[in-house]
Amino acid sequence: MNKYPLWKNALLIILLLIAVVYAIPNLFGKDPAIQISSSTPGLALDESNVQQVKTILDAHHLVYRSAILQQKNILVRFSDTDTQLQANTVLRDELGSPYIVAVTLESATPNALMALGAQPMKLGLDLQGGVDLLLQVDTDSIVEKQAQNAVRSIGDELRQAKARYTGIAAKGNTGIGIRLATLDDVRNAQDVLNNRFPNYTWTKNFNQDPLQLAGALSLSAAQSTTQSTMDQMMNTFRRRVNELGVSEAVVQQQGPDRISVDLPGVQDAAQAQDIIGKTANLEFHLVDSKADAGDAVSGLMPVGDELFNYNGAPVLLTNRILLAGDSIVDASTSFDESGRPAVSIRVGGSDVTLFSRVTGNNIGQPMAVVYVETKPQQDTGVDGKPVITYKQERRVINVATIQSALGESFQVTGLSSPDEAKNLALLLRAGTLAAPVAMIAERTIGPSLGQQNIHLGTISMEIGMLFIVLFMLFYYRLFGLVAGLGLLVNLIFLTAILSVIGATLTVAGLAGIVLTAGMAIDYNVLIYERIREEIRSGITPQPAIHAGYDKAFATIIDANVTTLIVGLILFALGSGAVKGFAITLTIGLFTSIVSSVTYTRMLVNWIYGAKKVKALSIGINPPQKTSFQPQKVQG
Repeated sequence: MNKYPLWKNALLIILLLIAVVYAIPNLFGKDPAIQISSSTPGLALDESNVQQVKTILDAHHLVYRSAILQQKNILVRFSDTDTQLQANTVLRDELGSPYIVAVTLESATPNALMALGAQPMKLGLDLQGGVDLLLQVDTDSIVEKQAQNAVRSIGDELRQAKARYTGIAAKGNTGIGIRLATLDDVRNAQDVLNNRFPNYTWTKNFNQDPLQLAGALSLSAAQSTTQSTMDQMMNTFRRRVNELGVSEAVVQQQGPDRISVDLPGVQDAAQAQDIIGKTANLEFHLVDSKADAGDAVSGLMPVGDELFNYNGAPVLLTNRILLAGDSIVDASTSFDESGRPAVSIRVGGSDVTLFSRVTGNNIGQPMAVVYVETKPQQDTGVDGKPVITYKQERRVINVATIQSALGESFQVTGLSSPDEAKNLALLLRAGTLAAPVAMIAERTIGPSLGQQNIHLGTISMEIGMLFIVLFMLFYYRLFGLVAGLGLLVNLIFLTAILSVIGATLTVAGLAGIVLTAGMAIDYNVLIYERIREEIRSGITPQPAIHAGYDKAFATIIDANVTTLIVGLILFALGSGAVKGFAITLTIGLFTSIVSSVTYTRMLVNWIYGAKKVKALSIGINPPQKTSFQPQKVQG
């Protein structure tokens, strides 16, 4: 009785050893480091670049632990963050725009463990330090843009169906108004619109005009379009974060129109805001050399043109966009023939053919590159409350004569500095944002504060668990020691699982671990008190142990169902710290049950199993049996 079979003991020990392997990396900590990569996607650095980095650091008397090639990048480790930040400034200045230099924290885990895939838990901003950005997306522009795109498509469909119309335009953010030529055209158009554009609800006799149709985008379609765009923007943010070289970044949606970006280890909040939240794009337009720009300045604007200023002189561009940033698949910094900063661009997609044909037909004519940036600004609404509006700034950065038909690769010049070229290339590489965004909150946590949070969190865990173990030892004696060992097993499993799944540990997660430890001890208290009750009822120690574990197990499961439901709800509806707490709590439920029931039972079996036992060391006042009735218990 009370003896696990050999295979079960072996399985539990093997599982524990595996958990130890994947939990141990968290004891080694992380080194301050700098990651250096090429600003050209796919270009790998080599040993000559490593030697160049070492030479720069040695020349500035900056001490580093190691500088090695890691995959396609260079990783330099330091002993402290002060040296790391100094080296970051020096390397940025010395290496220049062809390289991306980013501060990070790298695991100090031995290579043998890393070869097994063992990695430490990711640390959140409150433990590691970094920048937390909250951005608000202009969702109105998303559905408005969809309506504008629909106007063009509707016009094409009506022409193909020979439904004549005298006007078609977007109305508000989500509506479309169409005026047909005759009632027959109205009926014909309505059939086409209902079949080809089911996302819109079409109404006849709008504004008492029998020739007018009005379309309103359905709520479900608007929500679907908005969510699809939000997903696309989060992917763009992730690519921009990767371009910054930030490891362990977290990009997640908060509510219907907000996105949170956590950048652990980043201390330059200004650079993060400039790269993450900038809505920048390029447009290529032909210069209208036939019209007089001076007349346009006087107010005689030619139809289909737009007036700009370039190098202090007016220039007229045609409204037609030959190519936009959406077609750019790669961009890297370079220099033109005069040694000035430039961006080398490679394009793809269906627009390339049109671009090549138009430039081929206009050889010898000037073409302009327009830099477009949408900036948020705070205004006062009609109710006196602040509202965020968006202003688009457009400026010509280059005008050049077309020498030949442009294909997939070409160069953009006219940039003011290497930094402008580097940032523009980064933004174009990562992809343009599908909608304007505004930075509504920014929080920077220094690395020293993160270390303080880790120290205080660790101290609180150690003190809390020490008191728990001391109480269990005092009250339950030998069984209290077993509970303490079970608690250690629980923490090992919990840490290992959190590390394997790549969970991000925050201060709230530390609180979840402490709560999990308390819950695990509660399970042992339930089991031990059940054993004491069995002994008081007259059952001998061995059957009492068996009955105590079996009968308490059902109670433990019942008690955790509601906690599990709460944890799942917090995970589904929460974000940030709340979600981290929910993950720790939910996983902790299962590890607590396994450790408190299975592993402590194994230890108790080793101590008391298959032996003649007269009494159990299970309390300061050992329970006395009131009567003795021998019972046979299966087990």
